[in-house]
Parts: sequence; C-alpha cells; structure tokens
Amino acid sequence: MRLSVRFASVAALAALFLPVFNAAAQQEVPAAPVQTPSAPAPTIAPVFPKPDPANFTAVAPTKETVNAFLQASWGFDENRIWQVQAILKTPVEGISKVVIYVGDKTGKQKPFGVGFFALQDGKHIIANDEIIPFGANPFADHRAILQQRADGPYRGSASKELEIVEFADFQCPHCKDAQANMDKLAVDYPKARIVFETYPLARIHPESVAAASYGVCVAKEGGSNAFFTFAGAVFDGQEGLNTPDGAALTLNSAVAKAGLDPAKIKACSLLPETGKTVEAQVKLAQDLNIVQTPTLMVNGRQVPIGGVPYENIKKIVDYQIKLDGIAQ
Repeated sequence: MRLSVRFASVAALAALFLPVFNAAAQQEVPAAPVQTPSAPAPTIAPVFPKPDPANFTAVAPTKETVNAFLQASWGFDENRIWQVQAILKTPVEGISKVVIYVGDKTGKQKPFGVGFFALQDGKHIIANDEIIPFGANPFADHRAILQQRADGPYRGSASKELEIVEFADFQCPHCKDAQANMDKLAVDYPKARIVFETYPLARIHPESVAAASYGVCVAKEGGSNAFFTFAGAVFDGQEGLNTPDGAALTLNSAVAKAGLDPAKIKACSLLPETGKTVEAQVKLAQDLNIVQTPTLMVNGRQVPIGGVPYENIKKIVDYQIKLDGIAQ
C-alpha cells in the first residue's frame, strides 16, 4: 500500500537523531541549507492518522525497537511526539524502510513524515547519506569505542562511568567559544571524566595540526593539568594561529604558561610518534562519524555544541545520565 507522506528536508532528516538546536560549528564540508515548512504551524498538538497494519510487512526492526530508539534519541525533548507509521520490506533482503510521523505537543512545528532504511545488522540505519547508530541502545557501541580509545588529557574523575569527550580544533573559533560551556560542565558534573581529543581540520585550518602536536607533547610532558593550561592559552591567543610565524609565537607562549620548555615541546611535536598520536585522534573522530568541531560525545551520544545554549547541553547530559542509570 502506498503511503501519502510529506517527507522532511535534508536538514530535518539530519536533525532526526541529533539535538535540534541552532548550533554553530566548523565543518570540512558545507552544512545542508535549513528549510522551513511554508504552511503555517498548527496551534494545537497534531493527531496522527491511525497506522495501517498492511504497512508493517517487515519482520525487523520491530515497532518496539524503533520506539525505543526514538525515545533514546529524542526523550530529552518533552515536547516532541512521534508515531511509527510503517515498517516495510524492500527489494533488498534484510533492509527495511521505516516511516514515522513527527510533531510537537505545543503545535509550533508543522508535522512531517520521515523515512529511513534499517540495515540487516540491526545496529545502523541510513537517513539520506548518513549511516547512524540504531537500536534500543544506539549509543552503546560508540561508548565502548570511546572507553577504549579516548585517551587524551582529562579533568574530573578517573572513572569512565560518565565520560564526556570533547573533539575540538585549536584553530576553530566555535571551539574557542565552547570552552566556557566545557568549564561549566566540569563544575556541574564533578564525577564526570571530561576528555579532550584534538580533531584538527587541516584543510581549512593550516596550523591546527601543529597546535594539536604541541598539545600531545604538553600532555605527555606535563600531564593533564599542564595541557588544560596550555589549551586555554592557545584558545585565548587563537588569532595568532592565522600565520606560521604567529602560530609559533602563540604555541611557544602557551607552553611557557603551562610551565614547560618551549624548545623541548617543539622538538617533541616534530617526532613521527607525535604525528601518529594526532592521526589516531583524527581516526577516532572519523570512526565515530564526527564531521564538525566542536562536538561532544556523552557516553557515546553525539552532541554538537557550537553556539548551543548551556541549558540545552545540560538537558541532554542529564537525560543520558538517566538513560545509563548513573547515580549522581
């Protein structure tokens, strides 16, 4: 049976599984344009049409799994509502098409339909050109990866029960702006392990790799406390990274503020093993499908934070803590 559904734009589909905030971030590729519905928004919460049993022809995923996935992804937003409208077989064995209706309890958002493809492994979906973790516990695999591989400098607890990993580029203006929120997270969640992983976007920030290499050596030589002193100084003097000469002065000054020898850190930054460490951090970000800086991973949950109000970030952190059953 054919479904009559107005599907969401690329931007709306991308927003399906990430917080719907007006975030600012640095990307290696341009962001999709944001499109808004042309029709006026309803003034009351929508009433979705009753699903037709004939549109549930696939064995997997189950409706319960889809709802659990959406609850994990969207549960932090008390105003968002949805309904699973169809789970359909496709011509490809093991791949199902899922259709849902999405709305807003306040009536501010015009309801729309969204479709995505669930893959045979039961752990991923395809929404437009993105492969997204799926399942009743969609963040579990990424959480495990981070617990194993996010070995950058950290502040807070040594425990990884609540692990907040920041991926940032020292030359990214939005990353600089996000540091105030990172400081607030450190205060509000003293039991969290807050890790810094450098993710230099070298194609648009030519000095970001050098800054990342310096950071690796500062952490190796002076530990996490020295690193965060260094990082704060680099972000404060970020404009100096716009030229090679300015970058050298900025990085050496930041090293000195961290109480270390600039000449020794520079020599370390040029070593092949230092470059391999930076490459490993970049590879970690890529394996987690992180495409912009700054980005947080909260127990495996991806949270873009550039330009996002702190109260919105905190709402998601609190919700993830609830999902994971962490005592605070």
